[in-house]
Amino acid sequence: MVVGVGLIGGSVGMALRQAGWHVIGVDRDEDRLAAAMEAGAIDESGDLGECDLAFVATPVNAVAGLVSAALEAGAAVVTDVGSVKGPIASEVDDPRFVPGHPMAGSEQDGLAGAFADMFSGAMWVLCPTDRTDDAAFAEVRGVVASLGAQVIVMPPDRHDTLVAVVSHVPHLTAATLMRLADGRAEEHRSLLRLAAGGFRDMTRIAAGHPAIWPAICAQNQAAITDVLDELIRELSGLRDVVAAGGSDELLAHLESARHARRNLPTTAPMAQEMSEMRIPVLDRQGEIAAIATLAADLDVNIYDLEIAHSAEGPRGVVVVLVESALAERFQGGLMVQGYRPSIRALD
Repeated sequence: MVVGVGLIGGSVGMALRQAGWHVIGVDRDEDRLAAAMEAGAIDESGDLGECDLAFVATPVNAVAGLVSAALEAGAAVVTDVGSVKGPIASEVDDPRFVPGHPMAGSEQDGLAGAFADMFSGAMWVLCPTDRTDDAAFAEVRGVVASLGAQVIVMPPDRHDTLVAVVSHVPHLTAATLMRLADGRAEEHRSLLRLAAGGFRDMTRIAAGHPAIWPAICAQNQAAITDVLDELIRELSGLRDVVAAGGSDELLAHLESARHARRNLPTTAPMAQEMSEMRIPVLDRQGEIAAIATLAADLDVNIYDLEIAHSAEGPRGVVVVLVESALAERFQGGLMVQGYRPSIRALD
């Protein structure tokens, strides 16, 4: 089930249908539901009710209420796609809810920008809490990975702090640059015609739908204002360097940024560069969330995960795939936490 069939919800529906799921669409706008059916985003429209998995894809200020409603209506597991996680996770106290956020999108609005491969290769953040049921987490993680996304796990509050840096403030910055250029263009009509590729790349996200941003900024106000304050300080310092003609300091600033940009993570490693780790665990709630969160703390990405429950006694094994070069780091961190994992390189 997909609740809210706009840009992200429509893309989730298309991706799920492409993966073989039967998708029910729920939306208060009947015309949007009809358009989603015509676009191939859903198989049928309906109401909240029993389903194996529900994705809530609405503005962030409506997510918590709809997640609770979906759970009460009979959804076995519920996740969401909102770009703020802390307030939602704290409001919904149900082990069947797995907060999530796909780091993907489009400048186009609504279904016009939706497509089935939107999440292929994209990062999809999951934010389980100590209340999250392991089976629910494993279900959501498996489905998200089947859509082509790379799953990363972290606590909700940490997600909100980091996404303020890599998503929220960049959008506000792009919008501000675009307003600056537009204001100058009133005096110099040829200015926007001179906008080169770099300017267009930097301001591309300013074309995104503005209606979602007041709610995002309200929900993640503290983290966004902190990052804006830091950005203002950095720009002020850079302004002083330029004004003083400090070429060496300016060069060092730009070289540092260039190095950081070139070292951004890219795609998943090849199979021969991966190792399987088997982690014996107690069969109790929160084990997977603890393991996945530790991996994120150690900057180790888990590329696949499964749970093997023991038929005898309260134990099981969590099996994960990680990059071989980082396997020992992860093993050491797990051992500090009392786990006893084994490592086997893939053939």
